[in-house]
Amino acid sequence: MPSITERFVKSLKPPESGYKLHGDDVNRGFGVRINANGTRSFYLIYTTVDGRERRFKIGEWPAMSADEARNQALTLREEIRKGGDPVSEREAALHGATISDLASEYMKVAEKKLRPGTLRNDRGLLKNIIEPKLGKMMVKAVTRRDVERLHASLRSTPAHANRVLALLSTMFNHAIDWKLVEGNPVKGVQRYEETKRETWLSLEQLQALESALAKYPDQVAADALRLLIVTGSREMEVLSATWDQFDLKRGVWTKPSHHTKQKKTEHVPLNRAAMAILSSLPRTSRFLFPGAKPNEHRVVIRKPWAQVLRSAGLATATIVPSKRKGMTKTVWRSSVRVHDLRHSFASHLVSGGASLYLVGKLLGHVRPETTARYAHASDQALRDVTNAFPLLSAQVN
Repeated sequence: MPSITERFVKSLKPPESGYKLHGDDVNRGFGVRINANGTRSFYLIYTTVDGRERRFKIGEWPAMSADEARNQALTLREEIRKGGDPVSEREAALHGATISDLASEYMKVAEKKLRPGTLRNDRGLLKNIIEPKLGKMMVKAVTRRDVERLHASLRSTPAHANRVLALLSTMFNHAIDWKLVEGNPVKGVQRYEETKRETWLSLEQLQALESALAKYPDQVAADALRLLIVTGSREMEVLSATWDQFDLKRGVWTKPSHHTKQKKTEHVPLNRAAMAILSSLPRTSRFLFPGAKPNEHRVVIRKPWAQVLRSAGLATATIVPSKRKGMTKTVWRSSVRVHDLRHSFASHLVSGGASLYLVGKLLGHVRPETTARYAHASDQALRDVTNAFPLLSAQVN
């Protein structure tokens, strides 16, 4: 029986440094490598017909299961037996590759392991920033100075600039694995200081949102936003949710590991407001929020969100020049993001006296420090605490 099973891969403990490679007892050359950061990757070690030993990365767990990796290893073995060389074939396919070529290859890998929201962001950065500026350059020709110029051109939006830098760095790390380059030109480029956003909605603002949602024409989209407000869940956890995840008798939402950021199954108790929303939703699909295509879920909620913010008075209008000469247009802007509903959920629970530990369990956080970033105590809660100071009480009395 093969020793590299799904259970075995999951049970692996990261080494203190470097990596550790585990071979399969049955399938020669097939193995799994675990790095110090916990990343688990499947490999095939083989010898070419001319005697060269090669190591080919098949994929990463859990995006690829142990059985899928083993089956692919067996297929590759058959090709190698006939004279094939997967490593050389990959290198040849990317020989003389441009940044656009690298972006395409990177997205093939990313689509198997990144969450939909992250994929959407990466595609946007590639399409709107990286490819227009660097797309035609050869991967081997990109220097640290090229990366610094691109980063500097985005200095007015430091957080955005740093996300571009992080994506480029990840792409070049893959390029190193694929033997396209020897070093990462992003290494050493100084990130910009970022001011952490602490946007969370007051009770008055949440009430304004609720009033706007009640008037919104698409009540299914409104219910998706309501569910985000009352559960503190991530956008894609709600939009991709299926009815079989919910036990309405017990009032529990079981979020599967492939839908959560921590890759862990979460059992989340539902409050009365969430139960009421779920009870009112029409069941027209296995998804709570079906998409435009059959058997797909809704993937974005930006348009309803923007319209609800305007109706709630949480967006401001700015007159800007239009592309048409002498014309202007109205652009609506808001500093409130969908993700700020998660911040607001945590903040109001903490302000009401809930512990960071319990709030963290509801949000699916592993560490209390993560919850602390989301939870901002209200002014009144802080005032109540300081008013409890004994000397102040004595003076007031």
